[in-house]
Amino acid sequence: MTATEKLLAAHDTLCAEYDCPIGYFAALDPLSELVSSLLSHRTKNADSARAFRALRAKYDTWEAVRDAPTADVQTLIAACTWPEQKAPRVQAVLRQLSETLGEPLSLDCLAAMDADAARAFLQTLPGVGPKTAAATLSFSTLRGRALPVDSHHHRVAVRLGIIGANVAVGASHALLEAMLPADWDAQTVYDHHEVLMLHGQRVCFYQAPACEKCVVQNLCDYYAARNPATEPA
Repeated sequence: MTATEKLLAAHDTLCAEYDCPIGYFAALDPLSELVSSLLSHRTKNADSARAFRALRAKYDTWEAVRDAPTADVQTLIAACTWPEQKAPRVQAVLRQLSETLGEPLSLDCLAAMDADAARAFLQTLPGVGPKTAAATLSFSTLRGRALPVDSHHHRVAVRLGIIGANVAVGASHALLEAMLPADWDAQTVYDHHEVLMLHGQRVCFYQAPACEKCVVQNLCDYYAARNPATEPA
């Protein structure tokens, strides 16, 4: 079975397990989603959401966040990991967007770009890599066709043998997205990310994965290596 065939087989099985299609978890405009994604790096969802809400409760506009004292922004987002890095980074992103796009601050222009152009534009911003760019396009109200890869998604893809263990999370975006069928729409791409992420959170743990209840163990290189009597598909 090729890596692409394995990806598709895992997608079908996991979609049945986690009941696709999966509803979008947020409906933020693209700029708000970008900021939310920047805050979420290496942070639990509940904590980054709390930091985002605190920021929006204090400031009515992203221009106000841009112009606020950095120390005040840092205090508001203290629930995040590394608020001392994220506060100046968010403000740097907002300043660059002001210089590039003008005011009022918005990323609604991304709707007129194709996915590759939108992704490339986002990755010119400070601290924005492949995951943040893809999350902004996919999770926001743009509902774009882009594949974010978080640590859970990446771990499942590596253990199944879809990508090699030496492929970093950032580099995995292009490799995994290239395997997706061209006729998959944005919802299906979103579902693909969600089911691999959910599987990593609920079964394929970083430590002590629950292989005995894994519905894709027949596809899994990791499982086969630990159970020599079996072979992955």
